[in-house]
This record gives sequence, structure tokens and C-alpha cells, in this order.
Amino acid sequence: MNGASRLLIGLAAIMGACGVMLAAAAAHLPDATRLAAASSMLLFHVSAAIAAVAVADRAVVHARLGIVAAAGFVIAASLFAGDLVLRQYAGHGLFPMAAPSGGTLLILSWLVLAVAAMWPKR
Repeated sequence: MNGASRLLIGLAAIMGACGVMLAAAAAHLPDATRLAAASSMLLFHVSAAIAAVAVADRAVVHARLGIVAAAGFVIAASLFAGDLVLRQYAGHGLFPMAAPSGGTLLILSWLVLAVAAMWPKR
């Protein structure tokens, strides 16, 4: 396993921890629907990121594209969730269209993973 793979798994693990913390906060705070959505986005994509790294490292899918998809999952889910959390606690987002940008990048990451699965291996 190379350094990029280890870094992505480490970042995904941090996403998982943040997702659990946000779920706990959402359960204890009134009107915390943004936190619940942020938690779900992180927790759903932790598994996707780790799985993408695993199948890329084992050459089940095109390795570079699999790692690109995993990186996209980590960056995009963090961007999406970060924007929602900031809106909840600070009253403003990261930047205009941050959450939709993260969502769009998530869609693209899923499509990259699909291409990685169909790309001929050399």
C-alpha cells in the first residue's frame, strides 16, 4: 500500500470520527437537521473511500482512477459536511455554493469509480 492510500484511509477514519460526533450532536441539539445530514454524508462516504482504495490497491479497478475517486469522496464529503456544520454553528457557509460543489464532486467521484471499474487493466 502506497503513501496516498494510507493518507486517504487515515483521512477517511477522521471523517468517520467526525461523522459519529456530528450524529451525537444532532441527537442532543434542537433543530440540528444540518448536523444530521453532515453526519450521514461523512459516514456514507467513509466506506466508499476505504473501499475505493482497497479495490484500487488490489487492481480490481483501474488503480489511478480508483485513488482519484477515493480522494474525491474524502474531499467532497468533507466540503459538503463542513459547509453544513459551519452554517449550523456560525450562521454562514464555507463559501457560496460550497455544499452543492461538494455534492457535485461526490457525483463525479462515483462516476470516476464506475469508469475505473470498466477501464481495461494493463
